[in-house]
Amino acid sequence: EEFRTLRTRLNHLQKLNPIRTVVVTSPCPAEGKSFTSVNLALAEAQLAGNPTLLVDFDFRRPVLHNIFQIDRSPGATDVLLGKVPLSAAIKRVAGTNLYLLPAGGAVLNPLEMINLEETRALIEQLPLVFNWVLLDSPPLLFAADANLLSTITDGTILVVRIGVTTIDSVTRAMQSLCENNVLGIVANGARAGELYSK
Repeated sequence: EEFRTLRTRLNHLQKLNPIRTVVVTSPCPAEGKSFTSVNLALAEAQLAGNPTLLVDFDFRRPVLHNIFQIDRSPGATDVLLGKVPLSAAIKRVAGTNLYLLPAGGAVLNPLEMINLEETRALIEQLPLVFNWVLLDSPPLLFAADANLLSTITDGTILVVRIGVTTIDSVTRAMQSLCENNVLGIVANGARAGELYSK
């Protein structure tokens, strides 16, 4: 239900602004960014006529291929290096509007991969086919990948975990991003009783 609420807010934002490509990140590891990106993508894909692509741009510790039990490669890195066409790397979740682009083969320098002109071109190309493109990326305070991705996408969602993420790390994460690019913060790990009282 919470992810449907988040979907409603994002779809409303999309009506007001040309938002198609969104980075999902967090200040630190284990705060729920992949959990959030997967569930938000599933919620978006449940709407008719709303093709949604979930991309694993966490080339350092990719997890989407494990969550969906698909092969890691071919994937994004293979497409960016020209090893396979995009059509060969995207997988559709049967019977849904959800499409997946796994991370692809391991690369020595993920940041250099994101800095390629091919990455910018790919991110600009994807909204021609998909209504939403959600990019799961590494944590902000451990790698510069998400910062770089945020400059070539339409917006960023920051995931924090109640009782885990510190005020300091949220502050530093927000400062590291172009603040006008932050669509909002998802508070993960709230107990049901807290949703209305706090």
